Amino acid sequence: MNLQQCYQELGGDYKDVMQRLPSEAMIRKFVLKFLNDKSFENLCNAMNQEDYKEAFIAAHTLKGICQNLSFTRLYHSSSEMADVLRDGTQDIVAAKKLISIVVEDYHTTEKAIRKFQAENA
Repeated sequence: MNLQQCYQELGGDYKDVMQRLPSEAMIRKFVLKFLNDKSFENLCNAMNQEDYKEAFIAAHTLKGICQNLSFTRLYHSSSEMADVLRDGTQDIVAAKKLISIVVEDYHTTEKAIRKFQAENA
């Protein structure tokens, strides 16, 4: 699997990230670093603890990372999650429904990256 195929599998936009980052080596570096980011874990923990302020921060951070890396599918679900958790407009019912979509999108992303990593070690 090459990096472009990884992006296809995770629902990302490879052409977009190529315009944002100057080289495939840099994209690869940051894609692999994504596996160590704690934003998703923090989001899940905060939602489980009903700490919606922390959940917003984690969702917003995850959204930003996904936007920068052009992880389109996960960007959209984490962005929607951040929007419903935003201070003053918190929609907890919607957030509880959305978390399952974010989880699914995250696992799809993680699985594709781990496959890419294993095949290119």
